[in-house]
Amino acid sequence: MSEQGFSAQEREAVYRAIAQRRDMRHFAGGRVEPELLRRLLEAAHQAPSVGLMQPWRFIRISDRQLRGQIQQLVEEERVRTAQALGERSDEFMKLKVEGINDCAEVLVAALMDGRERYVFGRRTLPEMDLASLSCAIQNLWLAARSEGLGMGWVSLFEPQALADLLGLPAGAKPLAVLCLGPVTEFYPAPMLALEGWAQPRPLSELLYENYWGVSQ
Repeated sequence: MSEQGFSAQEREAVYRAIAQRRDMRHFAGGRVEPELLRRLLEAAHQAPSVGLMQPWRFIRISDRQLRGQIQQLVEEERVRTAQALGERSDEFMKLKVEGINDCAEVLVAALMDGRERYVFGRRTLPEMDLASLSCAIQNLWLAARSEGLGMGWVSLFEPQALADLLGLPAGAKPLAVLCLGPVTEFYPAPMLALEGWAQPRPLSELLYENYWGVSQ
């Protein structure tokens, strides 16, 4: 092990948080103390970003009426998604896809406006701004798990409708509605696997060597 590595106990904690992170849909109400929420958001803010552009913007939704409006947007998209799924429509409608009205905190994670002026790292891959925001969300997710809090990433919404609802400027784009808070228990496996919607594939099927499709 490198001299720069963590202790065995510290390494185990990191890998445990990664392995036990879950996309939560069931919450137990409660609250997240302000100091803890600040700590989690600081963890998100320490994420890597291409060109150090820090494209993430987080909006805390403290207005219960506004939270309900966001939930309605998600419900509308849930119905449209079910229609698009065809023969799996009924199966999809049985899934719990969000916990907006049940969780302690709702955050909307968005990409900032004016991203086109950032060229470093984005000239050929402009989607790196999205990748950077995703890293911030993952930091928040892992930190929340280590604190015993659940988090769920909801992506079922029409982006412009949510942007209009929250007053985002032109060029900004919401990427995630994040449900955060205490849970009764964490799922022992991804919820979609437990519900029989899909099964995770082993790393061996997704790892190639030198060329696409060439397994080790």
